[in-house]
Amino acid sequence: MPKILVIEDEESVRENLLDLLQAEDFETISADNGLIGLDLAISQLPDLILCDMMMPELDGYGVLTALRKELLTSTIPFIFLTAKSAKSDFRQGMDLGADDYLTKPFTRSELLSAIKNRLEKFANLKKYLLVQTTVHKLTPRMQLLEKSLYRVIQEYDFNGFEIYYQPIIDINTGKITSAESLLRWDSDELGQISPSEFIPLAESNGLIIPIDNWVLKNVCKRIKNWYDAGISGFTITINLSAVEFNQPDLISKIIGLIDTNQLEPSCIEIELTESKIIEDVQSAINTMNKLRLLGIKIAIDDFGTGQSSLNYLQNFPVNTIKIDRDFIHDIANNYSKSVITKSMIKMAQELNLRIIAEGVETEAELLFLKQNRCDAIQGFLFSPALPAVEFEKLLFGKATSFM
Repeated sequence: MPKILVIEDEESVRENLLDLLQAEDFETISADNGLIGLDLAISQLPDLILCDMMMPELDGYGVLTALRKELLTSTIPFIFLTAKSAKSDFRQGMDLGADDYLTKPFTRSELLSAIKNRLEKFANLKKYLLVQTTVHKLTPRMQLLEKSLYRVIQEYDFNGFEIYYQPIIDINTGKITSAESLLRWDSDELGQISPSEFIPLAESNGLIIPIDNWVLKNVCKRIKNWYDAGISGFTITINLSAVEFNQPDLISKIIGLIDTNQLEPSCIEIELTESKIIEDVQSAINTMNKLRLLGIKIAIDDFGTGQSSLNYLQNFPVNTIKIDRDFIHDIANNYSKSVITKSMIKMAQELNLRIIAEGVETEAELLFLKQNRCDAIQGFLFSPALPAVEFEKLLFGKATSFM
């Protein structure tokens, strides 16, 4: 039975809420002010929180801000209860990470509908994390790595993390038109750690959310610096996990970063792995549509490796598809790979999508892609992922063409 925490300073409202929830067989706990409510949330870890927006000592904004900073409470669904109707008040709450809000007086059906929707999403998230944790049983090294990750998040110490940028080259002009941002970690305890180790681990235990937030913030700040230095007109791709992509405050978070850094939305492309987003297709489509309306681009990574690639392309509002490096490797000598890749390129052209080949490492692979009119390429033949300073040298350098 789901446990719901009610934080409400008006006794009559609080008692009515508790009676209604108990009648629906919810387990309830309650607090008459924000400070007590915050302590109960951390100690009891409820499945959902109903919180009044305006309270003495610690208001709803303060409660929500504190909860989102704590690892164990950062994903608990949070619904504001408010007598205010100004859009600015709602926007402030959603920007802080609220999942929903109800304006007083609200009906029983409105309350139960909001609770049901948020509990279902929270249950799906917990199920995903539980499956990931069960599948990935941790070795001693991974246990040590997990402890290091927890320390990074709890202390908000990202000093060992650095964002690299790998150029994406237009196949016709040979010029850099975009770049993919890639996270690297050099741990004081474990040395350099491969993203293939720490990213799946962070996804399995929920730590990926603050990591994704840090990446989003710092990439946007870097783009702003490049704007100020006179570098513009290209797109930076940002990889997001499925967990982060399904966070209710993602859109408002991105809008805030764009506004703060005075960026053009079109300079950002969100990259998603095909196999991850099909776990909740409708939710993914809704979020993609909202991002596209803002002017932000969407890319599907590792295209061709999922079970129903063609079917999903009909539904996903994407700009770019990226051919997985497994199809590109030795493509000039592998008939099956060449047939599949030709088909993907042709399909993308007919759907008016940009198509990028990943993992291009040889002249033979480049020649094949040129002959079949792939739009762009990415790989060690041109450049590995580089620290920001090294990437800037490419952008500022005299060589304007790589082919």
